[in-house]
Amino acid sequence: MANAYYGKYLIAALLCVGFAMLINAQDKPVTDICLGCICEAISGCNRTATCTGGVCGLFRITWPYWADGGKLTLNGESPESETAYANCVNDPFCAANTMQNYMIKYAQDCNGDNQVDCYDYAAIHKLGGFGCKGELGYNYQTTLSNCLNLFQG
Repeated sequence: MANAYYGKYLIAALLCVGFAMLINAQDKPVTDICLGCICEAISGCNRTATCTGGVCGLFRITWPYWADGGKLTLNGESPESETAYANCVNDPFCAANTMQNYMIKYAQDCNGDNQVDCYDYAAIHKLGGFGCKGELGYNYQTTLSNCLNLFQG
């Protein structure tokens, strides 16, 4: 049973890391592994996740987060278009670039360990740039830690 769980987990995480690796990492604070693990923790890297309850895509991004991340768009679409937000954050590459921009804006040491790393980016992603010192929740934190241990260890 545990092997099946980790096999499924490994495949999903590898897919997420694969998406992230296709993004140019130059001058971007969040590593490919970190992006993949945040994806795994927040949505299970569910590619069928669209927009529900005010969040969209693999990374479950809200409209204010997208706006803070620079209102990135696809194919030259105007950021003022009614579909620009959903189109971007439902695309893994545009969503990951939105996250990178958001992290540049809000990067900080959320857990008090005197470094800004994936645990901080995951807290910023889930709790926001001004609330990252709050509780992450057991499932999110455990999934993130397991994924990071698997790929960084």
